[in-house]
Amino acid sequence: MKNLKSTLLVAFIALFSNGVFAQIDAIDKTGLAIGGYDVVSYQKDHKAMKGSAKFAEQNEKVTYYFASKENAKAFKANPKKYVPQVNGYCAWGVAEKDSKFSINPETFKIVDNKLYLFFNGDFNGTQVNTLDIWNKDEAKYLGMIDKKWDAIK
Repeated sequence: MKNLKSTLLVAFIALFSNGVFAQIDAIDKTGLAIGGYDVVSYQKDHKAMKGSAKFAEQNEKVTYYFASKENAKAFKANPKKYVPQVNGYCAWGVAEKDSKFSINPETFKIVDNKLYLFFNGDFNGTQVNTLDIWNKDEAKYLGMIDKKWDAIK
């Protein structure tokens, strides 16, 4: 069973890194970040919440949606506090595979007041959640993610 999981993970990485499988782009073609999810709600409410175009803010040519005027205001006052790490790409993909993988915006973790997002979805009938992999060796990934991101961004 362990070999099957390893084989599936390797296949997942090979296909996914070539763009065959995608979830939500960190920043889509219109410049919208993480599928319109409210980046403030991750830290403030400890949950993923869809934002609304009614409460939109821009930061570095990227548009963010918020669930409330208060969240939009908090973001505008301090965007660096809320912008996801590695521009919203899958944190595990950056740290472990030097790649920009798409994400599931409802799979996230706050570490040291920083937002990390992860891929989590069906891959050929198998559920793959990179947050589970991340959690097994988080200290290693945190120690390498900034250097890896500087190299691939």
